[in-house]
Amino acid sequence: MRARGFTLIELAVAIFITAILFAIGYGAVNQAVNSRGALEERQERLLAVQTTMRVIAQDVNQLAMRPIRDPSGNDWLPVLRATGDSQRLVELTRGGWANPAGVQRPALQRVAYLLEDNKLRREYWPVLDPLLSTQPIRRDLITGVKSVKFRYMDVSRQWRDAWPPQTAVANAGVLNRRLRPVAVEVTLDLDDWGKVTRIFEAPT
Repeated sequence: MRARGFTLIELAVAIFITAILFAIGYGAVNQAVNSRGALEERQERLLAVQTTMRVIAQDVNQLAMRPIRDPSGNDWLPVLRATGDSQRLVELTRGGWANPAGVQRPALQRVAYLLEDNKLRREYWPVLDPLLSTQPIRRDLITGVKSVKFRYMDVSRQWRDAWPPQTAVANAGVLNRRLRPVAVEVTLDLDDWGKVTRIFEAPT
């Protein structure tokens, strides 16, 4: 008996089936790669949000009672200042500034938060009482931010949009620049997540 080989039609069918199997396998692999990329992006976004809130929490929890001298040198600024209408969202004095290199400087630090180009930025000054010529050091915390809102709770448990409150005047008629809020509320309005709100307790 003669050995019978494959016909052209059988080879075509086999190649067609093989191509279908390769296409299905490629689609599954491609979907897995895309899913992994999307998952990594979501993880990076979550990490950015968590890092931002952690940095704000550290600044609020380390809020110090040290006012700073006005850059012009003619007045003093409160330990926490938020006018509600300035470019800087909030500016405060915090303690616990790490100094692993042993540089001769205080452990107190003046920091500020501002929103620029849909980015929440944190800046600090290398000296506690900066001059007009002192340049701050900036760090972008998170992108894709539509708006940021800070609120401050006073001792009467009332939320205020600005700090110090207008009632924070001592008996001599002088603004109490050492007055600190009981808590600080932060609301981030993000492009992808919507509004994220956290409340941080300030030291008393």
